[in-house]
Amino acid sequence: MKRLFLMLCCMLLLASCTDEKKGEVKIVSPEEMQTLIELEDIQLVDVRTPEEHEEGYIAHSQNIDFNSPTFEEDITKLDKTKPVVLYCKSGGRSAKCAKKLKEAGFVKIYDLDGGISKWKHKGLEIKVKS
Repeated sequence: MKRLFLMLCCMLLLASCTDEKKGEVKIVSPEEMQTLIELEDIQLVDVRTPEEHEEGYIAHSQNIDFNSPTFEEDITKLDKTKPVVLYCKSGGRSAKCAKKLKEAGFVKIYDLDGGISKWKHKGLEIKVKS
């Protein structure tokens, strides 16, 4: 009986230690996001307006304007099985977008804490359209 109880406790402990649950949104720091970009095959999405995107963006990001009338259609073009990393200016729009992606059944969703403003503040690289 003790052995069964011990096994059950171990299984529960391992289950509770999983870092990410399917469909959950994980808030990441700029440093964590940079690591995700370098190590994982992700979809990096800037949810700001095209004008904001042109002023400066994180390399390899695609721009899907959260306020666009075609936003709902645009996010259907993303792969639900691949991790999605979101950012905006300060975190408001990306949090709303993350909620929509979760509702749509996306598996891994990351949201940049503090948006591109915090990314810039940390001195990380920004691209500008020329």
